[in-house]
Parts: sequence; structure tokens; C-alpha cells
Amino acid sequence: MIKCLFIAVIVAVGVIVAQASDLNTRVVIYDGLATEVNAASGSIRDLWITTGDLTRLTRFVIKPQGVCRDQLCFPLPKNRKAEFIMKKDSLTWFNLSEFARLIKQPFAFDPKNGVWYFGVRAAEQTGYLASLEAPNFTLPDLNGKMHSLTDFRGKKVLLVTWASW
Repeated sequence: MIKCLFIAVIVAVGVIVAQASDLNTRVVIYDGLATEVNAASGSIRDLWITTGDLTRLTRFVIKPQGVCRDQLCFPLPKNRKAEFIMKKDSLTWFNLSEFARLIKQPFAFDPKNGVWYFGVRAAEQTGYLASLEAPNFTLPDLNGKMHSLTDFRGKKVLLVTWASW
């Protein structure tokens, strides 16, 4: 009986150690708030967190149209989906560091202390995104007459753009 109990304890400890090696505690600082999360083990270059932690940390949720937060939505490149989303066991994991690279959000990682810091995106620093107000610009119409966006403030405007690249 004692021998069976000893073997059961050894097996249980092995399972716990195996689970602990798959999950690593990290501190993530996002929007100025520090939160402790379990991260999937793997590359030191990437931070894989559960989709539940993604929402808890960043208020982003994964939707069919992309990764969304309030009115803001970033589509994920279809040919790179595996770089962002992974299913492991019964959990769905999200690569927050790769997402930051996609949206050009600066971040830093301290491997010694297990801390990830995500900074403010350049577009958010200007305030245009928060206010939903486009920055002013001036361009000529087909006849060469100059028009500024501020000339149309308070009116509905349809902007049609084109690029040759």
C-alpha cells in the first residue's frame, strides 16, 4: 500500500513539473498596468498568452474580422495566422509580441525577471485615434484648386485614395 502511494506521489509530482514547464509566469505591463500571467513556454522572442489573458490585459478580443478593442480592429494576415493563434490542449493561445510587431507597437522584454512592457503605439500618441478626428491636410482637386480637410469639419466627407505601389 505504501509502495503504491509512493509511486502515485512520484507520478503526481512529475505531472505538476511537466505542467509547470509548459507554463511560465510573466509580468506584462500594458496600458501602464502590471499583470501577472501564465505564458506558454517557447521562444524568448515571443509572448504567448491565453485569449482570456489577452482580453484581461489589453481589452482586445479575437473576432472573425481580426483582433478588436472597442471601435478599433486589426485584421490578421491570413497567410500568417499560425504566427498569432495556436491551440494547445483545451486552450487557445495568442502571440502578443507578434501582434505588437504587426501593429508597430514598441515593446521590451527582461528575460531575467520575466517582465514584458508594451508601449504606446505612435498612432495613439498623436490622439487622432482616440478622438476619431483625422489630421488636417491640404491637396489640390482635379482643377488645381487647393482644399483642406478642415474646410469640411462638421460635414460628411468621403476620402478616396489610391497608391501606385
